[in-house]
Amino acid sequence: MAAPIVNVRPAPDQVLVDIVDYVMDYRIDSALALETARHCLIDTLGCGLEALSYPACTKLMGPIVPGTTVPNGAKVPGTQFQLDPVQAAFNIGAMIRWLDFNDTWLAAEWGHPSDNLGGILATADWLSRTAVATGKEPLVMKDVLVAMIKAHEIQGVIALENSFNKVGLDHVLLVKLASTAVVGQLLGLSRDELVNAVSLAFVDGHALRTYRHAPNTGSRKSWAAGDATSRAVRLALIARTGEMGYPSVLTAKTWGFYDVSFKGNAFRFQRPYGSYVMENVLFKIAFPAEFHAQTAVEAAMTLHGRLQAQGKRIDDIARVTICTHEAAIRIIDKSGPLANPADRDHCIQYMVAVPLIFGRLTAADYEDDIAADPRIDVLRAKIVCVEDPSFTVDYHDPGKRSIANALTVEFNDGSKLDEVVVEYPIGHKRRRAEGIPLLVEKFKTNLARRFPEKQCRAILDVSLDQARLEQMPVNEYVDMYVI
Repeated sequence: MAAPIVNVRPAPDQVLVDIVDYVMDYRIDSALALETARHCLIDTLGCGLEALSYPACTKLMGPIVPGTTVPNGAKVPGTQFQLDPVQAAFNIGAMIRWLDFNDTWLAAEWGHPSDNLGGILATADWLSRTAVATGKEPLVMKDVLVAMIKAHEIQGVIALENSFNKVGLDHVLLVKLASTAVVGQLLGLSRDELVNAVSLAFVDGHALRTYRHAPNTGSRKSWAAGDATSRAVRLALIARTGEMGYPSVLTAKTWGFYDVSFKGNAFRFQRPYGSYVMENVLFKIAFPAEFHAQTAVEAAMTLHGRLQAQGKRIDDIARVTICTHEAAIRIIDKSGPLANPADRDHCIQYMVAVPLIFGRLTAADYEDDIAADPRIDVLRAKIVCVEDPSFTVDYHDPGKRSIANALTVEFNDGSKLDEVVVEYPIGHKRRRAEGIPLLVEKFKTNLARRFPEKQCRAILDVSLDQARLEQMPVNEYVDMYVI
């Protein structure tokens, strides 16, 4: 006779407890983390402003019911929308991620921790406007920066040793998890309520990665993070009502996340939560390209110059070899037809062919009119990827975290150009001194896409002043981005 099921409610899984303890108790005192969070804030908002130039993005923006405005709701930067925090989080999250140009974290799992800003900024803005309307003090931008640091840390530390892509799940699972935790803290959840909220994030069904891979690559990958961070706000609000959680959501036999979705494996951890991820995050500064290809694009730009200097034509190229790391081959080594921009910005051959031909790679270069140039597909067919095991080792090395690519161009006459190796992209921590001035210029360019000069100057003045920004009420800062 089978033993009866023991229906004793267990203590919360340790993974849940550790996340909640970190969010509620850990003090952020790293000046580097706070400064990097400010750079992350302006870069992320700038990426969203650029995305508003693309109708494929803006068609998803606004309230669910057209014409709806929420008094004291969260405002969506670069627009005139004022929405409930759940829908505002979707709007902000979608515009941030649309062009694949915001920051990146690469480990066993990869992702974009600034995707969490959708939920963080929407919630903080809504709470601040509501507070002001009732005569209370609003949150300040330092609260947003601290929440960003903690969301980065939760997403990034879990990603170090745990690969969701290998079980077919999308990395936005970690956006939902991290956003739920930090948004819950902003909402003032008790410790028990926050444990419940985080458990609800794991109970949810989770997005498949199929929209990131052939033959189904598509534009959902551009709004999936907005969906995840908005879902996090919803779950935190549900938990605030006192709705129960599920303490062994990870470890429950048969029905828990580990058994159902992670092949029975428990999460592994390399380090405790602190401020490591924000301090080491990778910025996309030069190119809107999937991050495993960033150094390949930089190398291709160098080779374009050499082709020009030697009077070589694209037709003269017989073969291009990309020595790369295993993750790049697994994710973006792609042949055959590319159906849409989302397909193209996840194809390393496309991302190398365009700069070799044109000497540039911009968001517009993924659109149909550029992709129709027959030279691109002809050159793509000549580009092959080969793993360099040492690049793979250095990619996973916590002391290096390189994202190396090396390109060699061979010609029909048997000659070739010297190999160009780029180990660290310009957005890497090892190239911060070189990268941050360019990041600020990127922000200026993106502001100018949306706002008149006087408004751009006002936003810049506060955004580049760490002390002033930290003390500014959230609602006042967001108001600066209203058109």
